Amino acid sequence: MTVIISSLDLAGALDPTRPERERPVLLDVRWQLGGPPGDAAYAQGHIPGAVYVDLEAALAGPAGAAGRHPLPDPEIFGAAMRAAGVSHGRPVVVYDAAQGWGAARAWWLLRWAGHPGVRVLDGGLAAWEGGLTTEVPSPQEGDFVPQPGGLPVLDADGAAALARRGLLLDARAGERYRGEVEPIDPVAGHIPGAVSAPTTENARPDGRLRDRAELAARFAALGATPGAEVGVYCGSGVSAAHEVLALAEAGVEAALYPGSWSEWTADPSRPVATGPERG
Repeated sequence: MTVIISSLDLAGALDPTRPERERPVLLDVRWQLGGPPGDAAYAQGHIPGAVYVDLEAALAGPAGAAGRHPLPDPEIFGAAMRAAGVSHGRPVVVYDAAQGWGAARAWWLLRWAGHPGVRVLDGGLAAWEGGLTTEVPSPQEGDFVPQPGGLPVLDADGAAALARRGLLLDARAGERYRGEVEPIDPVAGHIPGAVSAPTTENARPDGRLRDRAELAARFAALGATPGAEVGVYCGSGVSAAHEVLALAEAGVEAALYPGSWSEWTADPSRPVATGPERG
């Protein structure tokens, strides 16, 4: 099943004549790196029925040695999802403004936690062709209880090992990978052996994912093909989730390194490479 849904198909899925259990729970996960929370934008207008989810509070644990956006406590994450109306037997659609990173983080966490039916609105809110509302819904409490393990995860040692034996993709901008600039984390460069594969190249200018054939060709050129052992990291595990989503759309399963570069560089004993080593 595709991991994305078009605006037209979402409108059809939300048809009020459909049984409620078949209509997706909508999560608004607007977020931007270094920017204000998305709740103000949500309050100004959102897709009818959508519940706002704060990435920093619900989709990540406290920043620290494990990175800027470590995995959240499953109980906290589960409580936030149930409050938003998420249940095991009901589909979920997540969206953000357009870039897709916040939505992909929610998609990845729900799939990792065992939810079988989650998709991302392709192109985000910018692609939505229906109306918006300022009405805040009061969803019925869901029954979703996280069961972590639904998607593969890497820790720092696992990421280092995969870079040696398989394929570890660095989803950050190329200049950060090469070590030319580092606007956020304390050290510039990349995990030795990683391949540069910026997340931004997976989408068109309007935020929609490139089609499956384009994505498959892009990833195959990097060595990511179905059955290959692939992992992805970024700065803090958010944009890398979008790369995992794009890989899934291309038919390639990939493990996420949630701690990513922010965790890697928090340990001064970890080696750092610079320059166009690979990719």
